Amino acid sequence: MKKSEWIWHNGELVPWEEARVHVLTHALHYGSSVFEGIRVYPTPGGSMVFRLQAHTQRMLDSAKIHRIRIPCSADEINAACRDVVVRNGLNNGAYIRPIAFRGYGDIGLAPPADHPVDVAVAAWEWGAYLGDEGLEKGVDVCVSSWQRVAPNTLPALAKAGGNYLASTLVSLEAKERGFVEGIALATDGTVSEGAGENIFLVRDGRLYTPPACASILTGITRDTVITLARALGLEIVEQSIPREMLYIADEMFLTGTAAEVTPVRSVDRLPVGNGGRGPVTQQLQDSFFGLFDGRTEDRWGWLEPVLPGGQNAGELAATR
Repeated sequence: MKKSEWIWHNGELVPWEEARVHVLTHALHYGSSVFEGIRVYPTPGGSMVFRLQAHTQRMLDSAKIHRIRIPCSADEINAACRDVVVRNGLNNGAYIRPIAFRGYGDIGLAPPADHPVDVAVAAWEWGAYLGDEGLEKGVDVCVSSWQRVAPNTLPALAKAGGNYLASTLVSLEAKERGFVEGIALATDGTVSEGAGENIFLVRDGRLYTPPACASILTGITRDTVITLARALGLEIVEQSIPREMLYIADEMFLTGTAAEVTPVRSVDRLPVGNGGRGPVTQQLQDSFFGLFDGRTEDRWGWLEPVLPGGQNAGELAATR
């Protein structure tokens, strides 16, 4: 990780090394945290935060599901996200990580309603999560022996820290076996999602993706790709996907804030299509990344300036 200088922690900007928590913090013991990942992109109109409102709302929704009372409004979280980008001078793009977690207080499983909740926002430079080369040539993935959580066990729609223990097992197993990423199945044996990404298949010109009931996190990049695909006239099918459909897909790609839109070139060492990035995947990549270089019109209001008037974060940070 490339360190930045400042982190927003409970309403104050503190030096990166001083953003600390107590060892008896509730979230350390029970995973009682909710978080987001948000990207900032340099654009011809200045530094832009991508879908900030949607990310903040999902964080608040995740907290509501887990009964975590966040002591900040959406506006305060949004302002903190912008502030850490500006103060760290992240002019060439950034990854923002807001997190809310049950802090130091009661150590019981069911803490009282007034249990302290900490909120922090960090931002740093982070490139392509699955590798720059993977964006062009695709990545090799495997189907994991670990499954996604069953319905009515852990709420998959919440982006909660505890959920990612399962994702960690999926990703670790994949890397130990020589793959870039792992794909998890739902408890009924159908395809769910990657360790930290949603999955799309192309078959006979149609775009397929698992539905929300397949124990997936309904990703914001997933929603972005579905919207862009419809704008391009592509047919989208949200349905249960059998494992074997992975092996006969014409194309496949993964989506996520960190992964962006990354092609898959093989599954379980079987090539997907021609073993590289397919034309539909490239078309959607072009449309997605075109949002940030001006090729794709932002008709949906997804881009929000970090600073008014198109100022760059680095320029303002230098004046502070």
